[in-house]
Amino acid sequence: MTTTVSPSRGLRVVHVPARTPYARKLHGPDFHILNGTAISSGAVVPTAVTATWLLAHAPLTWLDVLHLHHIDIEETAVLERLLDACAESGVRVVFTAHDTQSMHGDESAFTERLRLLLSADVDWVFLTESSRREMVGLLGTTSPATVIPHGYVVPPEALRGREREQAVTSARFLMFGASRPSRDQLSPVVNWSLGVTDPGSTLRLLLRAFSPADFIPGSPVPLLLETARHDPRIRLSMRPYPTDDEVTDAGLASDVLLLPYLWGSHSGQLELAFDLNLLPVCSRTGHLPEQYRQHGQLVTEPEWVDWTTGHPNLFGERFLAAVENARSRTGSDAQRLDRTFLEHRDQEHKAILAAYAGVYGGAR
Repeated sequence: MTTTVSPSRGLRVVHVPARTPYARKLHGPDFHILNGTAISSGAVVPTAVTATWLLAHAPLTWLDVLHLHHIDIEETAVLERLLDACAESGVRVVFTAHDTQSMHGDESAFTERLRLLLSADVDWVFLTESSRREMVGLLGTTSPATVIPHGYVVPPEALRGREREQAVTSARFLMFGASRPSRDQLSPVVNWSLGVTDPGSTLRLLLRAFSPADFIPGSPVPLLLETARHDPRIRLSMRPYPTDDEVTDAGLASDVLLLPYLWGSHSGQLELAFDLNLLPVCSRTGHLPEQYRQHGQLVTEPEWVDWTTGHPNLFGERFLAAVENARSRTGSDAQRLDRTFLEHRDQEHKAILAAYAGVYGGAR
């Protein structure tokens, strides 16, 4: 649905890209998101707006803040032109460094984009202090930076009146998301299918639509699909882009969330597990342990898969051992939603919005 936003609602912000729950939740009394709304020219800013679309609608006097997220999906030359257009129109540029290494494409090209941002008048945001330190080590320095935690994935108000589905006698597992180099989807599914012999256990796979790139020679996708089809306990479904409601519904009907990362800096899925009081089986990689410690004693500690040696021949057995530990930890009673933690999430979100308001509107 397209809406027209009143200029009186504070700073006008465009997110690139903006389809993730992280970007969608960043709206409040001091700023609002223009993605999906009509602007003064009559054009509608696409929800998944690109740098190319923005350049086609210059001068960018119709927005105040450009908030960049995953920069490795934009061509470096196009990104450079967009930064120049923002400077010409007086648009503040904010970059949230979700990742400290490339999720898509070449690592050197990713570093080149980071250095481009470093040379421009860009405000940096990190999700953890460890990510900030890692980026300083990579680049030698950074622009002025603020550390703002990830925060919730599911808004607490969306969970009012809802509860986890009734417990069953066998553990219910969930794995969802897109196929990415940073995630191992195949070996966890095969290990779960052959290693979990309980006929009552289920594994829900909620996947994002595959593209031709997922079927290049050597891709694990065909074997993943074959495994899922041959085990009736695996419930496979695919969406173009799973919605918040679809992910929430799947989480409320599960006990354990599988997070089979090979590498990565942070995890929105880990925060989802905290929101829904799911037990995460999570690789100990990147700064995920810091994400857990951010919540102190308010959330259940994940069942960590120790991946510190980095030897690929050990990942399967460690993952399956963690799954067995998770089964024993969940028992036969599903954990109810933690209303105290959800109240904490409300307060945390207010602090996150205030921190972003400071970054968006702060003096240069």
